[in-house]
Amino acid sequence: MNPGLERFVESWAPEPVTAEDPMPPAPAAAMAAALDRPAPVARAGDPLPPLWHWLYFLHWPRRSELGEDGHLENGRLLPPIPDRHRMFAGGRLTVEAPLVVGEPAQCTSGLAAVTPKQGRSGDLLFVTERRELRQGGRLCAVEEQEIVYRSGRVPAPGVRPCGPEEAPAADAPWSLTLPTGPVLLFQVSALTANPHRIHYDLPYTVDEANHPGLLVHGPLLALLMLDLVRDNAPDRRVRSYSYRLHRPVYAGEQVMACGDPTPEGVDLHIRTAREDRHADARAVLD
Repeated sequence: MNPGLERFVESWAPEPVTAEDPMPPAPAAAMAAALDRPAPVARAGDPLPPLWHWLYFLHWPRRSELGEDGHLENGRLLPPIPDRHRMFAGGRLTVEAPLVVGEPAQCTSGLAAVTPKQGRSGDLLFVTERRELRQGGRLCAVEEQEIVYRSGRVPAPGVRPCGPEEAPAADAPWSLTLPTGPVLLFQVSALTANPHRIHYDLPYTVDEANHPGLLVHGPLLALLMLDLVRDNAPDRRVRSYSYRLHRPVYAGEQVMACGDPTPEGVDLHIRTAREDRHADARAVLD
């Protein structure tokens, strides 16, 4: 274990906590509108698409509880390390049964793993959060999210974002393009209760977070890849989904989700005109 972080996390063992949500259709309808989908994703009584539970079980802290970056200053699953910077790295989802819109559900969140590592630019802490989603007493899905925390200033990525007129190459068997911009990022931040300033505050993002533009949400990229599956295999059910984020996408860039069907499901990735693989994913389908 990295001794620089060990003293901050050696006694950190938060207890799991359970949140409840009535699962109304409005959040799903709002996200569908933000993504410019042609019809509601799910009405009351319909199954909710995988990962769209990110629109539910939300926590809205008081403004006085937020730190300089817009995130919570202190939280149950936030590691007690100094000068903390958060990066969404990826995750996994196993689906036993879809959540149903309009029926109360429970989400139990807890700490699954904490792993300090030494990166090229300093200390990193990998935190895995596990979520169990239940409805009517039945376990519907198990999700694990991997978050990377860095102590200290984030190094500049040294890239130039593409312009909105620069389109990715459309040569995959399946593809879905999403234009990005400040309005979309604002909508996604609001719908997921994400006040992180790197998604809406350009001066802060450039001067303090050291990025050349507003960052597109990592979870949005994961959702977009699953939307590609839903569009091209509407009669098949997602049994499991794993994804990994590699490089940031910036507001204004055209994002393309690409899919390559396999016997078990589909291999997926996110592409822009500047980078072929911002993210990778694999979905196993029934």
